Amino acid sequence: MLQWNVIGQFIFSGFVLQAAWTTLWISVVAQILGVILGLFIALMRMSRYPVLSSIARAYIWFFRGSPLLVQVLLLWDGLPRINPNLLLSDIVCVLVAFSLNEGAYMAEITRAGIASVDVGQMEAAKSLGMRYSLAMRRIVLPQAARVIVPPLGNEFNNMLKTTSIASVIGLAELTHFAQQFGSPTFAIFELLIVVTLYYLLMTTIWGYVQAWIENRLDPNRSTKVELQEKSWASRMLGFGSQAQAGR
Repeated sequence: MLQWNVIGQFIFSGFVLQAAWTTLWISVVAQILGVILGLFIALMRMSRYPVLSSIARAYIWFFRGSPLLVQVLLLWDGLPRINPNLLLSDIVCVLVAFSLNEGAYMAEITRAGIASVDVGQMEAAKSLGMRYSLAMRRIVLPQAARVIVPPLGNEFNNMLKTTSIASVIGLAELTHFAQQFGSPTFAIFELLIVVTLYYLLMTTIWGYVQAWIENRLDPNRSTKVELQEKSWASRMLGFGSQAQAGR
C-alpha cells in the first residue's frame, strides 16, 4: 500500500534538495562543456584537412554509437585497470563521460546549424578582410544559433534526466537518493515518486526558459509583437489599433 507519509516526509527534506542540486549543477556543467567541445568537433568535422575530419568522425561514431552507461563504466572501472593512477572520483568520472557524450551530439547539431547558413555569408565576410575565426564568430554562428538552440534545449532537458545513470556508480543524485533511503524502509516506490516530481519540476522550468530563449532569437519577434498590439480591425482592414478600439 502506498505510504503517503513517506512522500510527505521526504518531499522537502534536505537530503532530496541536496540531491536535486547535485543533479542540476552536474547537468549544467556537463552541458556547457559538451557545447564547447561540440563546437570544436563540428569545426574539425567540416575541416578540409582529412586528418582533422577523420578524428572528428571517429569521435562522433564512438560516443554516439555506444551507450552512455557503458562509457561511464569504462571510465569508472576500466581506466584503473589500465593504470591505477587513472582512478577518477565519481564526480569527475560522471562529468567527463557526460561531457564527452554530449559533445558528440552537439557536434552534429552545431554542424547542421552552421550548414544552414548560406555560404555567401562567409564569402562576403572574407571579402571584407575578416579571418575565418572572426567571420565564424561574428557572422555565421549568430545566425546558426537560431537553428542550434531548439535541439540544444532538448539536449539539456534530456541531460537533466540522464544524470540518473550516475546512480550506478553511487553518485548522490536524485535517483541514488531514492535507492539509498528507500531500500532500508522498503519505500523505494514512494521515494521514486518524490524524485519524479523533482525531475518534472526542473524540466518544466527549463521548458519555459527554452521558450523564452527561442523567442528572443526569433528574427520575426518584433513583427509578431506589432501584430499582437494591433486590433482585429487593424490586422484585417488595415486601420485602427487596440488603443483606439478601447476608446
